Amino acid sequence: MKIKDDKTVTADERKDVVVRITGSFGKYQFWICVLIFMNKFPVAFHQMAIIFLSPKTSYLCTDTNTNNTCPCSNPSYDNTVFTSTMVTEWDLICGKKWLTSFTQTLFQLGTLVGSIVFGMASDRFGRRTPLLVAVVLQVTMGIGAAFMPEYWTFTLVRFLIGASVGGTMVVGFVVVMEYVGTKYRDIVSALYQVPFNIGHMLLPVFSYFFRDYRTFQLSISIPTIALLCYFFFLSNTPRWLIAVKRTEDAIHTLERVARVNGRPTEHIRTEVENFQKAAENTQLKKGSLVDLVRTPNLRKNILAMSFNWLTCSYCFYGVSQYVGQLSGNIFLNVAASASVTLIGTLFSIPLLKLFGRRTLVIVFNFVCACCLLILPILGEGIGTVICASIGVVASFIVFVVVYLYCSELFPTVVRNAAVGFSSMMARVGSMIAPFVIGLGDVAVWLPPLGFAILPLIAGCTTFLLPETKNCQLMTTLEEGENFGKKPASDQNKSIHM
Repeated sequence: MKIKDDKTVTADERKDVVVRITGSFGKYQFWICVLIFMNKFPVAFHQMAIIFLSPKTSYLCTDTNTNNTCPCSNPSYDNTVFTSTMVTEWDLICGKKWLTSFTQTLFQLGTLVGSIVFGMASDRFGRRTPLLVAVVLQVTMGIGAAFMPEYWTFTLVRFLIGASVGGTMVVGFVVVMEYVGTKYRDIVSALYQVPFNIGHMLLPVFSYFFRDYRTFQLSISIPTIALLCYFFFLSNTPRWLIAVKRTEDAIHTLERVARVNGRPTEHIRTEVENFQKAAENTQLKKGSLVDLVRTPNLRKNILAMSFNWLTCSYCFYGVSQYVGQLSGNIFLNVAASASVTLIGTLFSIPLLKLFGRRTLVIVFNFVCACCLLILPILGEGIGTVICASIGVVASFIVFVVVYLYCSELFPTVVRNAAVGFSSMMARVGSMIAPFVIGLGDVAVWLPPLGFAILPLIAGCTTFLLPETKNCQLMTTLEEGENFGKKPASDQNKSIHM
C-alpha cells in the first residue's frame, strides 16, 4: 500500500521514500532548520574574528621616534580604537608580523581537520554524535581561548575551535539536506548561509563594545552555549539510517517526523521495508574518502568540486580580511562588506530557481575574478571598497551554490565524506589567503592579482561537472559513478532516496 500523495511532494519526489513519507517541507523540517541554522552564527563569529583580534595597528617606535618602522624594540601602540589586540599584547610587528597570519592559518587548518574527520565520522557513526562532539568542543575551547596567557596556547586553542567549526558546518548542512525535499532544497541551501552573514554583520557590533581582544573573544563564545540544546532535540536522520540498514530506527524516526508534519503513519513500515527489499541488490555500504577517487567519474567530480570550494573560500575570507585592512573606519568597512554579502545570499535564492548550479558557479567565478583584477587600477578609496565588496559577494554566491551542488552531486553513502573533503579543501584556500594579504608589503597590486587568478581557473574547471538541478539525491556508489554519463530521464529510473 502507498502513502497518500499531497501537494507538497512533486512527481519526482514520490520516488524518494523519505520525502514520500515526511513531505518535502513541514513543521519538523522547519524546526530542524532553526536548530541547525543556529550553529552558523558562531561559525561566522570565530572564522571572521581575526579581523578584530589582529586589526591593522599603528605604533611609534620610541627608540627612533618614527612611526611604523622596523626594527623596533620598544613600540608604543596607538590604542585609540582598540585597547588591546593580539598585535599589541604580543608585539606582533616587524619580524613577528607573520604570526598574525599564522594564527588564522592554524585556525583554518583546524577547520580543515574538523571537516574531514567529523564528515567521515558522521557517515560511519551517524549524524548526531559527531555533531554533539563538535558543539561541546566549540563551547569549551571558545570560552577557554579568552583566558590563554600567551600566543602559542591561544593559537593552539584557536586550532581546536577551528576543528569544531569544521564539524558543525559539514554535519549540520548534511542533516538539513537529508530532511528537505528537492522542491525546497535550493531555497533552504541559500537560507542556510543567512545566519553566517548576520553573524558576520554582528562582529563589528561586538568589537565596537568590547575593544579588548579577550573580552571580545569571550563575548562571541558565550552565545554558543545555546547549541547544547542539540543533546535534547537532534537524532540521526532517517536517510542515513536507511542507507546503513538500521531499518527499525529509521521507521521510528520517520513515524515521529510524519506525526509532527500531520502525515499518515500507518503504512510507513511497509514503505520502508519494501524499499529495503528493492535495494538489497544495490550492495549499500558505508562509504569512505577512498570511494570518491576509486572510479573515474566520481574522481573527476570530487576534484573539480573541491577546487571550487578551495577557490571561493580563498577569495571570500582573503578579500574580506583585505577589506578590514583598507583605510577608513574598520567597523563600517566590515559591516558594509558583510551587509552586501547578505544581499548577495538572498539574491542567490531566485538565481538558484532560475539557473542551473553549474551556470551560476561559472558566471560568478568570472565576476569575482574581474572585480579583483580591477582593484590594482583603482587605488585605495571608496571605489576599492565597493569593488572588493562585489568580489566578496560573488565568491560567497559561489559558496552558497557549491554547498548545494556538492550535496546533490554525490550519493548518500559518501555524501558527508564529499562535503567534508570539499570543505577541507576550502580550508586550504583560507589558510593560504592571510599570507596573500601580506604580499601587500611587497607591492600593493599583488594581493588582488593573487586573489583573481584562482576563480578564473575554477570557472573553467566547472565546465567538467554535470548539472544537478531538479535531480533526486542518489544513494549508491554505482548511481554516483553513472551520474552525468547518461540522460537525466534514464538516471531517474535508478533507486533514489
